[in-house]
Amino acid sequence: MADDRSSKRPRTAFGASEESACGDESETHALRSENARLREQLLRSDAEVARLRQRLLCQGDHEVLPVVTIMPTVDLSRLDTGLVTHIVSFLGTSFELRNLALTCKSFGWQQPATGLNLSLVEEVARQVVCSGRNDIEGARITLSQYARGTTTWLSILSESENPLKFDTLFGHFIEHTNERKTSVRTGGSINTAVASNYVMESGIHYAEFQITEGNPLVGIVRPMPNLDPDSYEEYFSFYDNSRRDDFLAARTVEWGTGNVHVCDYKCGSGKMGWSNWDNEEHMWVDWEGRQGCDPGDTIGMLLNLDEGTLVVYKNNRRLGVMKDGLSGLYCWCASSIGESTITIERCKVLYKLIN
Repeated sequence: MADDRSSKRPRTAFGASEESACGDESETHALRSENARLREQLLRSDAEVARLRQRLLCQGDHEVLPVVTIMPTVDLSRLDTGLVTHIVSFLGTSFELRNLALTCKSFGWQQPATGLNLSLVEEVARQVVCSGRNDIEGARITLSQYARGTTTWLSILSESENPLKFDTLFGHFIEHTNERKTSVRTGGSINTAVASNYVMESGIHYAEFQITEGNPLVGIVRPMPNLDPDSYEEYFSFYDNSRRDDFLAARTVEWGTGNVHVCDYKCGSGKMGWSNWDNEEHMWVDWEGRQGCDPGDTIGMLLNLDEGTLVVYKNNRRLGVMKDGLSGLYCWCASSIGESTITIERCKVLYKLIN
């Protein structure tokens, strides 16, 4: 009996182990097959995503879903006002400050609790203007006066960044064509525009005149802030002999001893005219490098008060020195007989000096 039991036990144990091993192997095989199937499916999915991404890139006109970013809020009232003002001052430009003012009330609105009489942006703009950071070497700039509710420090800062404009108009048929007052349109009789807020007193200055219509005169003239535009509503020309006494009466010691008080380039013919409003006047004479221009051309003028010369450019090409012997103070000006449209722009002088 013992032998029978012992002979049966190994067979029972062996049979159970074999059955268990077969089951484990079968299950492992099934798992491997499922894993391979899922891996293959994932590869197909990746390939499909890549294909769709390529199609979207090629189409170029697909709608891009907006990205929503949740930003943490900051209690600005807990920060020192002077510190925030100092940090914001590094922006500096009117465009950047305006964008900052639009971000939240703490920057764009007056906050009495901060101790500032102005909004933070207005205070920074005031500091930049008063510091003279945007002053132009060799030029005297007259800016608008601050008036609460009408003229803001931000607008004055923008004006200081782009100071050149035709701010004084003489004549009945002349008007600005843009908000910056850098462009004027004339018609009818003789009309004149002067950039009287931009007085050049030393150094080198360069401006470009875009001629859109007509054949105007462009050049330089002495600053005469006491001339009243309302007194010359009918027509106005710096070469009008009947008004010489008015011009000479506006003379100051800052004009110096130079005898060239007005000098113009005549766009149609390219000729030059100048006068001292006393006993010498030269109307539309030739000069070396003379060349006329047409509507669509741009006339550049380089006033070098260190050397006393006025150099003319046409479409960025140097024509030559139109006039020498210049000294004292000057403003840019433009005149026209009949219809014309002129735009003035202040430009960098370094490229012109190199070329």
